[in-house]
Amino acid sequence: MKSLVFDTGPLISLTMNNLLWLIEPLKERFKGSFIIPQSVKAELVDDPLRTKRFKFEAIQILHYIENGVLTVVDDRKYKEQTLKLLNMANSCFSVRGRAITAVHYGEASAVAVAKALHADAIAIDERVTRELIEDPERIGKIMEHKLHTKIAINRGIIKDLKKELKGLNILRSFEMVTIAFELGLLKRYLVRGDEIPNVRKTLLESVLWGVKTDGCAVSEKEIRQVMKLERV
Repeated sequence: MKSLVFDTGPLISLTMNNLLWLIEPLKERFKGSFIIPQSVKAELVDDPLRTKRFKFEAIQILHYIENGVLTVVDDRKYKEQTLKLLNMANSCFSVRGRAITAVHYGEASAVAVAKALHADAIAIDERVTRELIEDPERIGKIMEHKLHTKIAINRGIIKDLKKELKGLNILRSFEMVTIAFELGLLKRYLVRGDEIPNVRKTLLESVLWGVKTDGCAVSEKEIRQVMKLERV
């Protein structure tokens, strides 16, 4: 059965932009399951419900869990694989002999579940985790630039990690809102009047920048490319 496994990032990005409702029509068109591991649910719902600041966001996500749009998977059965991936990811880079924590448990759990279920893709907005799957060598260079120091790269572990994660496809909230735009799901926001001369272009640009500013790792170049391809 088709499945898409979610990390926290894309659901947070969609919620913060009042676009979480998109997951229901997107799931209908996907004709498969939208899955979140229990550890991801804990980050998105259980922990925030004990706070004041993010409680409303947690309630919104819980609504889609209770309605069956998001399916929670008990990831304890994948704990061994999660810990293996976590250890590998956090052993790839070091500074002055000290390993750099690149990935946290929830992210590793989402990757482990996606791999175990042979998911069609995993939805991740966080840059480091995505780069570790797509191009782990590149993340070392990014870390050097950000930390302004030499990063030691364990190429043996990176080679093993690449082999472990081979074939895992990645989707971001960036691609999700672009697909939603192409499907006409955002047409409710096409306002009338002279306030916005090119309303379709402005709408697409606004949602792309919206998810970017709320945590999705996407470059300005990528946004320009999508704007050009969509011909708005």
